Amino acid sequence: MAALMIQGCGSDVGKSVLVAGLCRLFANRGLTVRPFKPQNMSNNAAVTADGGEIGRAQALQAIACRVAPTVDMNPVLLKPQSDVGAQLVVRGKMAGTWKARGYQERKAALLDTVVESFRRLEAQSDLVIVEGAGSPAEINLRAGDIANMGFALATDTPVVLVGDIDRGHVIAALVGAHAVLDDDDRAMIRGFVINKFRGDPSLFQDGRAEIVRRTGWADLGMAPWLAAARRLPAEDAVVLDHAAGADRRKIRIVVPMLSRIANFDEFDALRAEPEVAFAFVPPGTPLPGDADLVILPGTKATLADLAFLRVQGWDIDLMAHVRRGGRVLGVCGGYQMLGRRLSDPDGVEGAPDSIQGLGLLDVETVMTGDKTLRPVAGHLPGGARFEGYEMHVGRTGGLVAPMLAFDDGGTDGALSADGRVKGCYVHGLFDLAEARAELLSELGAASDGLDQAVRIDRALDEIAGVLEQSFDIPALMRLAGLESSR
Repeated sequence: MAALMIQGCGSDVGKSVLVAGLCRLFANRGLTVRPFKPQNMSNNAAVTADGGEIGRAQALQAIACRVAPTVDMNPVLLKPQSDVGAQLVVRGKMAGTWKARGYQERKAALLDTVVESFRRLEAQSDLVIVEGAGSPAEINLRAGDIANMGFALATDTPVVLVGDIDRGHVIAALVGAHAVLDDDDRAMIRGFVINKFRGDPSLFQDGRAEIVRRTGWADLGMAPWLAAARRLPAEDAVVLDHAAGADRRKIRIVVPMLSRIANFDEFDALRAEPEVAFAFVPPGTPLPGDADLVILPGTKATLADLAFLRVQGWDIDLMAHVRRGGRVLGVCGGYQMLGRRLSDPDGVEGAPDSIQGLGLLDVETVMTGDKTLRPVAGHLPGGARFEGYEMHVGRTGGLVAPMLAFDDGGTDGALSADGRVKGCYVHGLFDLAEARAELLSELGAASDGLDQAVRIDRALDEIAGVLEQSFDIPALMRLAGLESSR
């Protein structure tokens, strides 16, 4: 079967978007395509139909292929819980918490698992497009590598290297990668592409020629700055807007940027609403006094991020917001924070502890070792339909009115007596226009009526069209082992 691996000169060079665009491009040509990333590190994850979790980028790439995401598309996922440790997820299930050094020493043992998942995807498809992680030029991490060249060599998958010209020094990045890689790794790279070019592409012709001269790699094209990428879910927190400045739109919604914020892409639908001024509030900045709604987001470390919230003074800002009649919504970890108390007797998130919550909802949470992972659907209090997913540890309970009613008869979440503070475990509440319209109507705004899935689908087609014109697609197909006439 055919496969092609997209690696980069660094993180955030656009690998995920390019893989998604190429997945849609080849799917539009009638090929059966699957995305694959051997190892991902992200706190933005998606629930799969087979009851696991994978990186959000691979779920997006599955959408680009017009297939449901599966755990094989991202068999190893690291979810950072601290600066030196992360939760390890293998084929969609928690496999413990690892310190960075311990994982580096033992990750090679996961190569067989990674290759097995890849081979299953190969058997299902005409083409597998693989996304690397970070950069293969980080040769200090080469021993035991399963994310870049370790995987490419183990599966004999040809590599295309991406350089990000928007960062500058793209010639040095590509030529430098060629210089530091060993002979076997260097031989796996068959060509390069330039990403995020702004302006007249003819002005960089000499630069591209110089890269070819110094590396011997084929020049496979140059993509412009892809404006449509902003309409796709982002996986890395580095792309978050860091400002909550003045905006004259009808209502204002803000989200404090917790230190371990997770699944923040679920707010993309709000960002796109024409009547909503939406912003993430960075650490060191107070929550704006004129906000209509403050959303406490999900987090990978609820107790630690509640302490972080208090250090920022956001708890004081939040209480003042509520006194002024403002509304609050907590999602997942944010919902847990809104209760009276959070307890972690078994040390699920760290050292065993029990701390006072914000006290805005009459519920209490106990962290548990088992993890809830499932897609859900149902109705909001006003009757609007929602679809989303649960992804959390912990059990929350209290004698309060629920926020959500599930189709299976269950309920979730809690409402304050006046209905101005609410919380739930469900991610994705804003994706369906019907649900978003009900939530915005409480604030006095109207929705544009567009499902988020429609926005994403249109953006993927737009990006695929640009890549069709920008890259040497026949050459990419030949490298992958496909007939370019298809």
